[in-house]
Amino acid sequence: MAAVAGSVPAAPSEGPSTTESKNADKNAAKWLIAVSVALGALLEIVDTSIVNVALTQMQASLGVTLSEVGWVVTSYGIANVIILPLSAWLGDRFGKKRFFVFSLIAFTIASLMCGFATSLTALVCARVLQGLFGGGLLAKAQSILFETFPKEEQAMAQALFGVVAIAGPAIGPTLGGYIVTNLDWRWIFFINLPIGVIAVMMTVASLPPDDPTKKAKGAVDFLSIGYLAIGIGSLQAVLEEGHSEDWFDSPMICALALGAVVGIYLFVKRTLASAHPVVDLRVLRYRSLAAGSVLSMVVGMGLYGALFAVPIFAQSILHFTSQQTGMLLLPGAIASAFTMPIVARLLRSFDPRALILCGAFIVVGAMMMLSNMNPQTGEGDMFWPLILRGFGTVMMFLPMSMAVLGPIPVRDISAATGLYNLTRQLGGSIGIAILTTVLSTRQAFHRAVLIEKLGASDWLTQERLRALTGRFIAGGADPIAAKQRAIALLESNVQLQSSVLAFADMFYVGALAFIAALPLLLLLGKGKSGAKVDAGH
Repeated sequence: MAAVAGSVPAAPSEGPSTTESKNADKNAAKWLIAVSVALGALLEIVDTSIVNVALTQMQASLGVTLSEVGWVVTSYGIANVIILPLSAWLGDRFGKKRFFVFSLIAFTIASLMCGFATSLTALVCARVLQGLFGGGLLAKAQSILFETFPKEEQAMAQALFGVVAIAGPAIGPTLGGYIVTNLDWRWIFFINLPIGVIAVMMTVASLPPDDPTKKAKGAVDFLSIGYLAIGIGSLQAVLEEGHSEDWFDSPMICALALGAVVGIYLFVKRTLASAHPVVDLRVLRYRSLAAGSVLSMVVGMGLYGALFAVPIFAQSILHFTSQQTGMLLLPGAIASAFTMPIVARLLRSFDPRALILCGAFIVVGAMMMLSNMNPQTGEGDMFWPLILRGFGTVMMFLPMSMAVLGPIPVRDISAATGLYNLTRQLGGSIGIAILTTVLSTRQAFHRAVLIEKLGASDWLTQERLRALTGRFIAGGADPIAAKQRAIALLESNVQLQSSVLAFADMFYVGALAFIAALPLLLLLGKGKSGAKVDAGH
């Protein structure tokens, strides 16, 4: 039909293909943000554990004692926990994009400073900077994910963060073991340069610009920041150094414990009285966050504590190298990565609390399997327990993040993620401190019991001693030396057996901690978002 004269052509309507193209672009932009911030968080988490396998080489290179080089780990942890609760305020004050990008750049520079350090003092100072800037990466990454994705996509977005948070501690020793064995300990820091540069470029390109109208109000409360640094920093130092300093028999640990109590008390008192606090403790009014923070500590104990115990057993009892120990942990990390999207889909159909419960029982079962480790244990014997531990931890970690943080309104999500990640970090430190003490005390207990049973009145022990002495004499040793060697061998066997029994006790304690924390599930939410999420918030 001919067009009517004088009529104005209608504007072309937006077709389905145009709408689909725009939706695809938005979806791609969201996932680019997710990958960018997850990469930044991975840098921070890997550097928490990567140095553990290189301490001996650092000690020899820098000419210091093993206790002194331990501050390379301790200093990072102290700085990390100080900055975690401040990350929400720093993001609000300077802009979340500006703060995240600055933290990435500064973390990468601090990594280079660590690699070029020629003294322990320089290395520890660089590690403090790493911890300060890295803490901002961890908490802001999770809050940015909550602010970027709508409710129906939260589980999958948090799964990506969960892969980083759970696999990172296992990737660290694996990567560190390979680097230390084949290169030099300094490369565990230099490797952050290319990854950091890529993360910075991706973050700059993907994150939306900061809203200049949304900034933290009020003057900077330096006194509150000081109280926080003293309180949380002293607590972390007590947990890191307590065992090596014989706990409260040490004047230093007593002083640090007093500083922790006084600092935290003054910080809480001043914060609750402030109209514009640097850390918003009022978010703990949300029941799911308060209960979830305690449960997060227990998961932290299980996550970092088990990863602490298995490498020590592998190296001290099974005499694995750093690289072998790292490879031992790798399958569990890979299993965690593959499990994350599966659990994210399960969250669509199941109450997260039910998944957390299932995950807890799986982790407990894995710990009971690991408690059967002995000097004849091989890599194959630990394969499935570590796979199950990784699977069970994912079933706890991801649903717990959704149940704890899902009900929190968007305006409070940044502060909530900072506190939530802080509790997990502290839980790991508390778990390691407890398990280290359990290992030491139970080893002494089992040794005393075994020695009592293997006394001079035990005829089997005397027969074993005579047989060993006769063997050494037959090998050419004189009778006195042969008997001394036989006694030394029996003592070595006692020490080995007491260590194995003590490791079993460590896993029992970890399993009991998980079971004891399960009633807190009743206080968690169902993971429904408290408010609609806005990517530009």
